[in-house]
Amino acid sequence: MTLLKFALTVLAVTSGVFAAPGQYAACDISSATLPLPSNQSQLTPATGAPSFIALGVGVQNYTCSSAGTYTNIGAVAEVFDISCLYNMPAFASIQNTAYTAWEHAPASLTAQEVIAMLSNMPVKVVLGQHYFVPNPITGSGTSPKWDFTSAAYAGNPNAFAIGARTGNLASPDGAANVDWLQLKVVQGNLATSVYRVNTVGGQLPGSCSPSDTTVHSVKYTSKYYFFGGSIKQ
Repeated sequence: MTLLKFALTVLAVTSGVFAAPGQYAACDISSATLPLPSNQSQLTPATGAPSFIALGVGVQNYTCSSAGTYTNIGAVAEVFDISCLYNMPAFASIQNTAYTAWEHAPASLTAQEVIAMLSNMPVKVVLGQHYFVPNPITGSGTSPKWDFTSAAYAGNPNAFAIGARTGNLASPDGAANVDWLQLKVVQGNLATSVYRVNTVGGQLPGSCSPSDTTVHSVKYTSKYYFFGGSIKQ
């Protein structure tokens, strides 16, 4: 699959309903609910309706610890607007459809190249990017950031959210998938809380040699639900 074909495949998956090419849609998601399993207590259900529902397509990054286990050191992903798909049949499995396209993309294709390609496509489905930054509170370690300042809300310096994890749940869909997460926003006006759910892929199981200094990138997709904040769809 070529880079262009992959880009068009993801756009076909995520484009949904738009007023016109080059415009972002404003869709009614006031009745949208967070899809949490009923028998779990690790993640607290959100109150109110989400501000955005998004699809992340990217990689989870790992290095080998001194104990010989893989340690997650962050992620890089493109974040797509799927709010307008909420009431459509494709919504439930969109993360699986996108993962299949991502999994069959050229092995040489990096998440950064996906971001560069899809950000320049004419249909506005890219909300922004997800990556990690130095922890703004403690100055130690890193924190996840969702950054919409270069795409959907270009020119608005506050259209971002830096999160701190408050809960995690092993994926109910299998051990090959990264955990579902609940995060409170500690900086930025994009949201007050962010949830990562419906994850596909991203885990790197097994042991490793402490002498291995390679950064291993594992493809994943997930849905992200954004709640609160002063920036709305």
